[in-house]
Amino acid sequence: MPIYHIAEMKKEHPKLNPKMIFQTATGEFMKAGIVTKPEGEGSSLHMHPSEEQFTLILEGKLHLILGDEDCIVERGDLIHIPRFTNHRSRAVGGPATFFMVKSPAGTGDLNQDYHQAEGAEKAEEKYPGSK
Repeated sequence: MPIYHIAEMKKEHPKLNPKMIFQTATGEFMKAGIVTKPEGEGSSLHMHPSEEQFTLILEGKLHLILGDEDCIVERGDLIHIPRFTNHRSRAVGGPATFFMVKSPAGTGDLNQDYHQAEGAEKAEEKYPGSK
């Protein structure tokens, strides 16, 4: 059975936002990753038509848009993101790190099923750091 030591996992910078850091592992039916976002960073409003996602905040705070919700999530919060649900997050008050699990595994790329949502630019106006 594979055991992953986070400190030893390769750090990658995703093409969608190279300021973020991904450390990933892929299983048979799901992919997982530790994601670190510097303050103010993240992907634009998007959805995944073929993937379901869970996110557990490990450190810091995120401004989260999830469907019609607009809130701050922080350490210890667990978020479920169903398929086809528009969402996006930005770190607030410093960097944020979270653990993410998506299913199905696909290629193992955490951004594989990324589809920018209509209104992505408008969603950025809700981020507290945009003003």
